[in-house]
Amino acid sequence: MPRSTPLKTLLPWAFLPYIAMSIIHVAALAMGSDIANPTKLWLMPLLAIPVLVSLRLRPVVAIALLLAAIALSWLGDGAGAFFPGGPELPLMLLFFGLAHVAYIVLFARVLRVRRLPWWALVYAAWWVGMIIVLGPHTGSLLPAVAAYGLVLGGTAAFAARCHPLVVTGGVFFLISDTVLAFRLFMSDMMPDWTSPLVMLTYTLGQGLIVAGALVALRTRSAA
Repeated sequence: MPRSTPLKTLLPWAFLPYIAMSIIHVAALAMGSDIANPTKLWLMPLLAIPVLVSLRLRPVVAIALLLAAIALSWLGDGAGAFFPGGPELPLMLLFFGLAHVAYIVLFARVLRVRRLPWWALVYAAWWVGMIIVLGPHTGSLLPAVAAYGLVLGGTAAFAARCHPLVVTGGVFFLISDTVLAFRLFMSDMMPDWTSPLVMLTYTLGQGLIVAGALVALRTRSAA
Protein backbone atom coordinates (compact mmCIF):
# COMPACT_ATOMS: atom_id res chain seq x y z
CA MET A 1 0.00 0.00 0.00
CA PRO A 2 1.34 3.47 -0.84
CA ARG A 3 1.97 5.76 2.11
CA SER A 4 0.02 8.65 0.55
CA THR A 5 -2.97 8.92 -1.74
CA PRO A 6 -1.89 9.50 -5.35
CA LEU A 7 -2.71 13.00 -6.56
CA LYS A 8 -4.70 11.69 -9.51
CA THR A 9 -7.01 9.85 -7.06
CA LEU A 10 -7.18 12.55 -4.39
CA LEU A 11 -7.77 15.58 -6.60
CA PRO A 12 -11.39 14.88 -7.74
CA TRP A 13 -12.44 14.02 -4.19
CA ALA A 14 -10.87 17.21 -2.91
CA PHE A 15 -13.40 19.25 -4.91
CA LEU A 16 -16.47 17.55 -3.40
CA PRO A 17 -16.79 19.84 -0.32
CA TYR A 18 -16.68 22.89 -2.59
CA ILE A 19 -19.22 21.40 -5.00
CA ALA A 20 -21.57 20.49 -2.14
CA MET A 21 -21.32 23.94 -0.53
CA SER A 22 -21.86 25.63 -3.91
CA ILE A 23 -25.08 23.68 -4.42
CA ILE A 24 -26.25 24.48 -0.89
CA HIS A 25 -25.45 28.18 -1.27
CA VAL A 26 -27.12 28.63 -4.66
CA ALA A 27 -30.18 26.71 -3.45
CA ALA A 28 -30.32 28.87 -0.31
CA LEU A 29 -30.24 32.01 -2.45
CA ALA A 30 -33.01 30.69 -4.67
CA MET A 31 -35.18 29.91 -1.62
CA GLY A 32 -34.34 33.12 0.27
CA SER A 33 -32.86 31.11 3.15
CA ASP A 34 -30.95 32.71 6.02
CA ILE A 35 -28.03 30.35 5.44
CA ALA A 36 -27.16 32.04 2.13
CA ASN A 37 -24.76 34.56 3.71
CA PRO A 38 -22.79 32.18 5.95
CA THR A 39 -22.51 29.50 3.26
CA LYS A 40 -21.06 32.10 0.88
CA LEU A 41 -18.11 32.58 3.23
CA TRP A 42 -17.32 28.86 3.10
CA LEU A 43 -16.97 28.69 -0.68
CA MET A 44 -13.43 29.93 -1.21
CA PRO A 45 -11.90 28.16 1.83
CA LEU A 46 -13.33 24.89 0.51
CA LEU A 47 -12.04 25.64 -2.99
CA ALA A 48 -8.58 25.99 -1.47
CA ILE A 49 -8.63 22.32 -0.41
CA PRO A 50 -7.72 20.82 -3.82
CA VAL A 51 -4.95 23.41 -4.15
CA LEU A 52 -3.58 22.62 -0.70
CA VAL A 53 -3.49 18.88 -1.43
CA SER A 54 -1.57 19.72 -4.61
CA LEU A 55 1.24 21.64 -2.92
CA ARG A 56 3.83 19.27 -4.38
CA LEU A 57 3.05 20.46 -7.90
CA ARG A 58 5.52 22.76 -9.60
CA PRO A 59 6.18 25.55 -10.22
CA VAL A 60 5.58 26.76 -6.69
CA VAL A 61 4.59 30.21 -7.98
CA ALA A 62 1.54 28.68 -9.70
CA ILE A 63 0.21 27.27 -6.43
CA ALA A 64 0.97 30.54 -4.67
CA LEU A 65 -0.93 32.54 -7.29
CA LEU A 66 -3.92 30.17 -7.10
CA LEU A 67 -4.06 30.47 -3.33
CA ALA A 68 -3.68 34.25 -3.55
CA ALA A 69 -6.55 34.52 -6.05
CA ILE A 70 -8.76 32.32 -3.86
CA ALA A 71 -7.91 34.27 -0.69
CA LEU A 72 -8.56 37.63 -2.36
CA SER A 73 -11.84 36.32 -3.77
CA TRP A 74 -12.81 35.25 -0.24
CA LEU A 75 -12.15 38.78 1.00
CA GLY A 76 -14.26 40.09 -1.87
CA ASP A 77 -17.08 37.69 -1.03
CA GLY A 78 -17.03 38.76 2.61
CA ALA A 79 -16.17 42.44 2.26
CA GLY A 80 -19.31 43.50 4.08
CA ALA A 81 -18.83 40.97 6.89
CA PHE A 82 -15.07 41.39 7.32
CA PHE A 83 -15.04 45.20 7.08
CA PRO A 84 -18.41 46.30 8.49
CA GLY A 85 -17.35 49.94 8.78
CA GLY A 86 -15.96 50.20 5.26
CA PRO A 87 -17.51 50.86 1.86
CA GLU A 88 -18.59 47.39 0.74
CA LEU A 89 -18.72 47.85 -3.03
CA PRO A 90 -15.34 49.61 -3.43
CA LEU A 91 -13.76 46.94 -1.21
CA MET A 92 -15.33 44.19 -3.31
CA LEU A 93 -13.95 45.79 -6.47
CA LEU A 94 -10.52 46.11 -4.88
CA PHE A 95 -10.23 42.54 -3.63
CA PHE A 96 -11.71 40.91 -6.71
CA GLY A 97 -9.61 43.18 -8.92
CA LEU A 98 -6.47 41.93 -7.17
CA ALA A 99 -7.72 38.35 -7.49
CA HIS A 100 -8.06 38.85 -11.24
CA VAL A 101 -4.54 40.25 -11.41
CA ALA A 102 -3.27 37.08 -9.73
CA TYR A 103 -5.17 34.95 -12.25
CA ILE A 104 -3.86 37.00 -15.18
CA VAL A 105 -0.25 36.54 -14.04
CA LEU A 106 -0.86 32.82 -13.56
CA PHE A 107 -2.39 32.42 -17.02
CA ALA A 108 0.17 34.60 -18.81
CA ARG A 109 3.33 33.36 -17.11
CA VAL A 110 2.64 29.72 -16.28
CA LEU A 111 -0.45 28.13 -17.85
CA ARG A 112 -0.48 29.49 -21.41
CA VAL A 113 -0.45 26.80 -24.09
CA ARG A 114 -1.44 28.80 -27.19
CA ARG A 115 -1.53 32.28 -28.62
CA LEU A 116 -4.43 34.55 -27.88
CA PRO A 117 -7.24 33.36 -30.20
CA TRP A 118 -8.90 35.89 -32.48
CA TRP A 119 -12.28 35.39 -30.84
CA ALA A 120 -10.91 36.77 -27.56
CA LEU A 121 -11.47 40.21 -29.11
CA VAL A 122 -15.07 39.77 -27.99
CA TYR A 123 -13.89 40.61 -24.48
CA ALA A 124 -12.72 44.05 -25.63
CA ALA A 125 -16.12 44.61 -27.22
CA TRP A 126 -17.75 43.42 -23.97
CA TRP A 127 -15.79 46.02 -21.96
CA VAL A 128 -16.73 48.86 -24.28
CA GLY A 129 -20.37 47.78 -24.26
CA MET A 130 -20.48 47.57 -20.47
CA ILE A 131 -19.03 51.07 -20.11
CA ILE A 132 -21.55 52.47 -22.57
CA VAL A 133 -24.54 50.77 -20.92
CA LEU A 134 -23.58 50.90 -17.25
CA GLY A 135 -21.40 54.02 -17.19
CA PRO A 136 -24.25 56.51 -16.76
CA HIS A 137 -25.52 54.53 -13.75
CA THR A 138 -22.25 54.12 -11.83
CA GLY A 139 -21.76 57.72 -10.70
CA SER A 140 -18.47 58.36 -8.91
CA LEU A 141 -17.60 54.66 -9.13
CA LEU A 142 -17.15 54.80 -12.92
CA PRO A 143 -13.31 54.81 -12.83
CA ALA A 144 -13.25 51.87 -10.40
CA VAL A 145 -15.86 49.97 -12.39
CA ALA A 146 -13.99 50.61 -15.65
CA ALA A 147 -10.70 49.46 -14.12
CA TYR A 148 -12.34 46.36 -12.68
CA GLY A 149 -13.90 45.62 -16.06
CA LEU A 150 -10.45 45.74 -17.65
CA VAL A 151 -8.98 43.13 -15.30
CA LEU A 152 -12.13 41.00 -15.48
CA GLY A 153 -12.02 41.02 -19.27
CA GLY A 154 -8.26 40.45 -19.07
CA THR A 155 -8.79 37.34 -16.97
CA ALA A 156 -11.22 35.91 -19.51
CA ALA A 157 -8.91 36.83 -22.42
CA PHE A 158 -5.77 35.33 -20.88
CA ALA A 159 -7.77 32.27 -19.82
CA ALA A 160 -8.44 31.70 -23.52
CA ARG A 161 -4.75 30.78 -23.88
CA CYS A 162 -4.97 27.97 -21.35
CA HIS A 163 -6.52 24.54 -20.70
CA PRO A 164 -10.15 24.24 -21.92
CA LEU A 165 -11.41 24.08 -18.32
CA VAL A 166 -9.71 27.39 -17.59
CA VAL A 167 -11.15 28.88 -20.79
CA THR A 168 -14.66 27.87 -19.72
CA GLY A 169 -14.10 29.06 -16.17
CA GLY A 170 -13.08 32.48 -17.43
CA VAL A 171 -16.30 32.74 -19.44
CA PHE A 172 -18.48 31.80 -16.45
CA PHE A 173 -16.64 34.28 -14.21
CA LEU A 174 -17.27 37.01 -16.78
CA ILE A 175 -20.96 36.12 -17.01
CA SER A 176 -21.29 36.17 -13.23
CA ASP A 177 -19.80 39.62 -12.80
CA THR A 178 -21.74 40.96 -15.78
CA VAL A 179 -25.05 39.89 -14.25
CA LEU A 180 -23.90 41.21 -10.85
CA ALA A 181 -23.03 44.59 -12.37
CA PHE A 182 -26.53 44.93 -13.79
CA ARG A 183 -28.00 43.90 -10.43
CA LEU A 184 -25.91 46.55 -8.66
CA PHE A 185 -26.38 49.47 -11.03
CA MET A 186 -29.61 48.71 -12.92
CA SER A 187 -31.46 46.69 -10.31
CA ASP A 188 -34.93 47.70 -11.51
CA MET A 189 -34.56 45.65 -14.68
CA MET A 190 -33.14 42.51 -13.02
CA PRO A 191 -35.56 39.78 -11.81
CA ASP A 192 -34.98 38.00 -8.50
CA TRP A 193 -33.72 34.79 -10.14
CA THR A 194 -30.61 36.61 -11.32
CA SER A 195 -29.29 36.56 -7.72
CA PRO A 196 -28.75 32.77 -7.65
CA LEU A 197 -27.59 33.02 -11.29
CA VAL A 198 -24.72 35.27 -10.20
CA MET A 199 -23.50 32.73 -7.69
CA LEU A 200 -24.16 29.70 -9.90
CA THR A 201 -21.94 31.12 -12.63
CA TYR A 202 -19.42 32.41 -10.07
CA THR A 203 -18.97 29.06 -8.38
CA LEU A 204 -18.72 27.33 -11.76
CA GLY A 205 -16.19 29.87 -12.97
CA GLN A 206 -13.94 29.71 -9.92
CA GLY A 207 -14.15 25.93 -9.69
CA LEU A 208 -13.35 25.37 -13.37
CA ILE A 209 -10.41 27.78 -13.30
CA VAL A 210 -8.86 26.03 -10.31
CA ALA A 211 -9.59 22.55 -11.69
CA GLY A 212 -8.15 23.45 -15.09
CA ALA A 213 -5.05 24.98 -13.54
CA LEU A 214 -4.40 21.90 -11.39
CA VAL A 215 -5.00 19.51 -14.29
CA ALA A 216 -2.55 21.48 -16.43
CA LEU A 217 0.08 21.53 -13.67
CA ARG A 218 -0.42 17.84 -12.95
CA THR A 219 -0.06 16.97 -16.64
CA ARG A 220 3.11 19.04 -16.85
CA SER A 221 4.54 17.35 -13.75
CA ALA A 222 3.82 13.90 -15.15
CA ALA A 223 5.47 14.66 -18.50
